[in-house]
Amino acid sequence: MAVKTVADLFLHELSDTYSAEKQMTRSLPKMARAAADAQLAQAFLDHLEETRGQVERIDEIVELLNLKLKRIKCAAMEGLVEEGKDLIEEIDKGPVLDVALIGAAQKVEHYEIASYTTLITLAGKLGYDAALPLLQASLAEEKATDEKLGKLGQAAAIEDAALVGQKK
Repeated sequence: MAVKTVADLFLHELSDTYSAEKQMTRSLPKMARAAADAQLAQAFLDHLEETRGQVERIDEIVELLNLKLKRIKCAAMEGLVEEGKDLIEEIDKGPVLDVALIGAAQKVEHYEIASYTTLITLAGKLGYDAALPLLQASLAEEKATDEKLGKLGQAAAIEDAALVGQKK
């Protein structure tokens, strides 16, 4: 897709973010199954529901602005998802994997925060006012999820993981 205008860039970024969110709808259930901590598993499942809502919001933006998404695959999210899969395959289920999953999920959240921030800026410049509240709602959810993951990481999971492999 040739990006020549800010409107083209907005469409490209929206299409890329749509791909990223769709990839996460497939990845989050795997992360939930891999988590040993019940709170962490539930956080992944809760975010799955939010992610489905974010996909719906993008669909709504497309309809409101009369756009047609480009069929692209978000390479950045593909890499982040692959990194998460590698962790699940390489680390035994338990507190160390939980800490690794928290880190992997926060990387995803930071990418999504950057994506929605960019979309909000572009929508504002383009006068796509109808899209702004939808994009801001998704950004708020991503920030809240990042904060929740951070709190889980600060909690017992890291302390338990630090004890793994130590002599008692």
